[in-house]
Amino acid sequence: MNFSLKTYLDKNTKAAPLMVFRIGFGLMMFFSIVRFWSKGWIETLYIEPKFHFTYYGFEWVKPFGDYTYLLFVICGLSAFFVAIGFKYRLAIITFFLSFTYIELMDKSTYLNHYYFISIMSFVLIFLPANVSFSVDSFIRKKSYNQIPQWSIDCIKLLLGIVYFYAGLAKINSDWLGKAMPLKIWLPSKYDLPLIGENLMQQDWFHHAMSWSGMLYDLFIPFLLLYKRTRWIAFGLVVFFHVFTRVLFPIGMFPYVMIVGSLIFFEAGFHEKVILFIKRIIHRSFNIKAVAITEVAQYNYKFKPVVTTVLAVFFAIQLLFPFRYALYPGELFWTEEGFRFSWRVMLMEKMGYTTFKIVDSETKEFFYVNNADFLTPLQEKQMSFQPDFILEYAHYLGDHYKNKGYKNIQVFAESYVALNGRLSQPFVDKAVDLYQEEESFKRKRWILPFNDEIKGL
Repeated sequence: MNFSLKTYLDKNTKAAPLMVFRIGFGLMMFFSIVRFWSKGWIETLYIEPKFHFTYYGFEWVKPFGDYTYLLFVICGLSAFFVAIGFKYRLAIITFFLSFTYIELMDKSTYLNHYYFISIMSFVLIFLPANVSFSVDSFIRKKSYNQIPQWSIDCIKLLLGIVYFYAGLAKINSDWLGKAMPLKIWLPSKYDLPLIGENLMQQDWFHHAMSWSGMLYDLFIPFLLLYKRTRWIAFGLVVFFHVFTRVLFPIGMFPYVMIVGSLIFFEAGFHEKVILFIKRIIHRSFNIKAVAITEVAQYNYKFKPVVTTVLAVFFAIQLLFPFRYALYPGELFWTEEGFRFSWRVMLMEKMGYTTFKIVDSETKEFFYVNNADFLTPLQEKQMSFQPDFILEYAHYLGDHYKNKGYKNIQVFAESYVALNGRLSQPFVDKAVDLYQEEESFKRKRWILPFNDEIKGL
């Protein structure tokens, strides 16, 4: 059977699945911002710290002091407007920019699902997610029944990449052969009712969790695509994410993935969801039905530009996670090419890193108390991640230079333990990190890993 790209791009489908996804995504993001605010994390993560770890190339992204709260207000409101479909294009662009800015303000808070939200919101900029059942369609009194099939498939593809690449990453000797790091984490859940004192302590259960997690990630996108296994697959999605939410503090992400997986269901299911929401709105607010002209299908004004942008975007998403192959050494040790590659909960690293400030001429020196500059979270993240260590070394050098110190050298002594192994030296303590520059090049001052982790 021959595949025709033009035929596929011209194929249309009902709009309901994308409308339900827009509502679910917007509401999840709105409640995420409210939750983040209510936990006091804006203050503790972005306002209180004296120093913020930045991403290479985005050093200019900084918190705004107390005005950082305004950034979260903008992000939250734009998420809510996305949900209801009000000024949708402006709202989703605003959400993408504000959420991504928040994500970039401090690298200490990096999580895979924050990255997922950023790129998903980027994709939604180009999709007609407000053409039906939205405030926008209510205002213009026009609703579209049909949208391009690929606009829904884009979301399915992105969800599939996240799952499948997470599964590929789990095919390694630590995860499958040693059940690491689950063997470290699960026994601490002894207080869970029924299973805490029994299953969570069993070696066979640790291995079963590792293997089932790998198989789940690899196959769940395909099980969701196939109609006969879709409901079973959705049940697995709900069980998996609820169970991981019970075990680990991963915020709203499980609910985002559960709601997101509904996109795989057929249009009839989503039309029932929309009808249910309509009934709730009418009963709650006593809103009378308004005559809305229904148009057969939605046509893109700049279709070649949109499809080209999305094609390039997905090509990057497919290739970018493999950039680690350009670096020598053990990925879990050096973490060069680790982030933004859907390597979810694959390692437990603990480190202890101290810094020595030296006068290169007199050889006088003193040690830095990291707690004077970093929050506990920042110090923990810095202790085992090379780019954190380098950036902090430069910050210390600049700090003491501004205080009048001369001929400054910054040396680090670091020991790191990976996935239950004994700690070993991490940084060459003879290298002046103040003279090393951040780049995409290999960090030669990272000492070799004295073991091997086989896998992708």
